[in-house]
Amino acid sequence: MLEDIYTELIAEHSRATENRRQLPNATVKERGHNPSCGDDITLEMEISDGVIKDAAFIGQGCAISQASTDMMIELLRGKKVDDAKKLAELFINMIKGNITDDDALEPLDEAAALKNIANMPARVKCATLAWHTFLNAKDLELKP
Repeated sequence: MLEDIYTELIAEHSRATENRRQLPNATVKERGHNPSCGDDITLEMEISDGVIKDAAFIGQGCAISQASTDMMIELLRGKKVDDAKKLAELFINMIKGNITDDDALEPLDEAAALKNIANMPARVKCATLAWHTFLNAKDLELKP
């Protein structure tokens, strides 16, 4: 049952097109690339007054990387940059297996469904690519 929900979420988010686009008013762009498997994304964000007004991505990769990117964008859109960073760190710690408590993971919403990737070491980089890309984005705080 839980495995079915996980599989369905991955499929749904990996095929979603709403967040897969260029963002004409992007104030921050950051590329994330995993040379070991070929996942390659460019994350674009419109940040104003310390809030992620909009976000989108272009690129390609496996279903897990694409689904995780889509989930991240949906979760972070509308959040203050500092709050978004905390969510990204929570997600990465979940995928690394450092945080497993469901209550602690509740702020991740649907992205918490990827928790069991912690048990698949070969997929950890796929799931965390977008989240690391977000955290590595230059000038997050410098945008007006």
